[in-house]
Amino acid sequence: MFAYELHRTAHAELVREAAAQRLGREAARAAKAARAARAGHREPEGRVSTDRDRYARVA
Repeated sequence: MFAYELHRTAHAELVREAAAQRLGREAARAAKAARAARAGHREPEGRVSTDRDRYARVA
């Protein structure tokens, strides 16, 4: 019975951790969307390219 209780406790902890991670991702996604909306995501002026394209790729 003790092993079963340990298993149930570990399972419940993993479920709580997954829910917390999911909530964090949703909050980050909402914050990113709010920033994009505030910044006028489709305005004609703004950042032209990302920093990824700025430097040549190393061999």
